[in-house]
Parts: sequence; C-alpha cells; structure tokens
Amino acid sequence: MTNATMGQVLLWVVLPYVTFAVLVVGSLWRYRYDKFGWTTRSSELYEKRLLRWGSPMFHFGLLFVVLGHVLGLVIPKTWTEAVGVSEGFYHFIATSMGTAAAVVAVAGLVILIYRRRSTGPVFLATTAMDKTMYVFLAASILSGAWATVQTQILAGGHGYDYRETISPWFRSLWYLQPEPALMAGVPVAFQVHVAAAMLLFALWPFTRLVHAFSAPVQYPFRPYVVYRSRDVSVSSRAPRPGWDPTDRAR
Repeated sequence: MTNATMGQVLLWVVLPYVTFAVLVVGSLWRYRYDKFGWTTRSSELYEKRLLRWGSPMFHFGLLFVVLGHVLGLVIPKTWTEAVGVSEGFYHFIATSMGTAAAVVAVAGLVILIYRRRSTGPVFLATTAMDKTMYVFLAASILSGAWATVQTQILAGGHGYDYRETISPWFRSLWYLQPEPALMAGVPVAFQVHVAAAMLLFALWPFTRLVHAFSAPVQYPFRPYVVYRSRDVSVSSRAPRPGWDPTDRAR
C-alpha cells in the first residue's frame, strides 16, 4: 500500500474485501435460510413476447461481457504477448467484441425493464428489491459501456491500457497484497464502473440474481423420466384372463 491515501485504501482495498465477504456470507445465508426464495421469480406466465427477445439478448450479451472481463483482468499482459498476441490486436478484439456484447446486453436490459414497467401483472409482481437491483445492474453495465466508448473508442489508437493498472490491482487483491495506488491514475469512467460493479456484487445475494449460482450442471446426466400412459390401448401388457379393462383411470 505504498504511497496510497486513506481514500484510496477505503475505496480500493476495504470496499473490495467487504464486497467479497458480503457476497460469500450473504449467499450462504440466503441458501441456508431462504431456499424457496432462491429463484428468478419468473414472470413468463404474465408475458412472453418481450421476454422471448429480451432475456436471451441480455443473458448471452452479459455472458460474453463477463468472459471478456475475466480474460482482461485475470490473464497478465505478458502472457498474451508471450504467445504472440500484440497489444494492438488484443485491443482491437477486446474493444470490438466487447462493444458488440455490451450493445446486445444493454438492448436486452432495456427490453426487460420496458417489459417490467409496461406490463401490468409483471409490474405488480416487481418488488422494491427488484427495482433496486435493476438500478445497480444498469449503472454497472452502462458505466462500463461509457468507459469503453470514452477511453477506448473515442480516444483512438490503442486507447487506455487498463491491463497496466486495473488488472494488476485486481490480481493484487487475490494475492492479499493490495496495491490501491495503481488505481490513482485510472480514468474516472473506469473508476465509476469498478465501484458500481462492487456495489452490485454486494447487493447480489439479496436479489433474484442468486439464480446465476444455480446452473443446472447435472441436467444432461439426469436419469430418464418414465411416462406411463393412462390409455388402455397402449398398455405395456395384456389384460389378465377373465378381467375386462375399464375406462376408469387407474
């Protein structure tokens, strides 16, 4: 923490660790004491047309956004250069694909918010926590899009190289050797995005977003479900002698 001010320590050391603790402990508590509430609270029965468009766009767009963040934050710059990926090529791929994924995710989010606000039954089923979640979710996604446009696209050239500052800072938290001073010169747009993301993760365990931790991994390996027909004509065995089948449900 050399040359770090108290504000930097609070924002880039204390807040990340508090966020992680709340995320882990809150998720465990929610799973332990609110298993029936561990759900997406699906509103598909109320409206399907907009949901059919908005949900896949948001989820798939966000999936690629998250994968891009993982690659950019976790994999050091020296590793990509060691395998022959130049900074210019990496910047082009990250910016172009990241922008496309962000556009799809934002479009899906707009559709979902419009659906929730304009469809009466869906709006009535929306809780105060749902509204809060949408605010923080939108703030995180939109601030990230703003940071990309301002520092990567409009800046021209290679843009801002966040892998020299934000990525090492992020990894230093996991090494338990935080370096908040690395965030001192980061553009405000990226600082806002990082702070908004941390607040979103702190809120995560107490919203419907917990369903992201419930991926049906075992689904492809589940045993077959056996269906038995009530139709006598497709009975699996012949009736016993002296017994006439009836039309009554068995």
